[in-house]
Amino acid sequence: MVGALHRGHSAVHGADPGTSFEIGSVTKTFTALALAQLVVRGVVELDQPLNDLLPRDIKAPDRGGEVIRLRHLACHTSGLPSLPKGLLARGLFRSDPYAGCTGELLMDGLRRTRLRSVPGARFHYSNLGAGLLGLVLARRTGNDYDTLVQDEICRPLGMSDTRVGLDPEGLAQLAPGHSRTGRPRPPWHLAALAGAGGLHSTVPDLLKFAQAHLGPAPEALAEAIALNRATAHRVNARAAIHPGWIGTNLPRSQYPVMFHNGGTGGYRSLLAIAPEHDAAIVILNANNRSVDRPGLDLLKQIIDAGPDPTLVPATNVA
Repeated sequence: MVGALHRGHSAVHGADPGTSFEIGSVTKTFTALALAQLVVRGVVELDQPLNDLLPRDIKAPDRGGEVIRLRHLACHTSGLPSLPKGLLARGLFRSDPYAGCTGELLMDGLRRTRLRSVPGARFHYSNLGAGLLGLVLARRTGNDYDTLVQDEICRPLGMSDTRVGLDPEGLAQLAPGHSRTGRPRPPWHLAALAGAGGLHSTVPDLLKFAQAHLGPAPEALAEAIALNRATAHRVNARAAIHPGWIGTNLPRSQYPVMFHNGGTGGYRSLLAIAPEHDAAIVILNANNRSVDRPGLDLLKQIIDAGPDPTLVPATNVA
């Protein structure tokens, strides 16, 4: 399914708009926005050490005299490895590989983890870091990750179909996932790593999320969105990492874009926004073939085409 926004116009192409999908790592944009919300309210600080939010008997690794801070987790500059310690031994290649990632497993693995680089120095994409961020923020607020996202983002934006756990009605709306060759793939459960990729959502809900990033948004959320946009780690001349987002230019253009993609066993997703052009694209696919290139190309077409995204042949994308 495909959804598009441009200068106040919106369009949804595909199946039933209420169809739900696993959105994978697009979840990280929610985790980062929840962090910014809590920073705006003074619950935590962007540069607060991770150790402040861990159980007393757990100490996060450090390196070069620098500790891991919350901004490092949101920008993938913590130096943490991509995956939790011990995950490979427990079967990363199983059909539901993260289901055993309990909070206890993550904390035990953190004790034994060595950082790849000094925190804040280099970009290393880390599902572990993003999952830890979601976990410690939820615990700081006395909730689980699902409740954190509902409280901080979904209810303020009227997003009723975005959540981690699905009730029987939600399961009935979930599109069955498939491999690239069309073979059925079971759902994934990310357990304590939910902040890295555990959300389900729909195209209309993600369009609401995208619209908030283009404006207007509720006051507190607008401040949090501005904070994340202003916070960046430069990766190279062409790309920067913002909390929850990758910033670059659209292919074959000078149009600035912030995006994140996602993938689980049977799904692929893309959320991309072009704030300077008041445009956004959402693609949710119940097949694990990448939608990144056609999706970013489509966003460029939408900007080039003018203010009405219904003129763009979005139904040809996924």
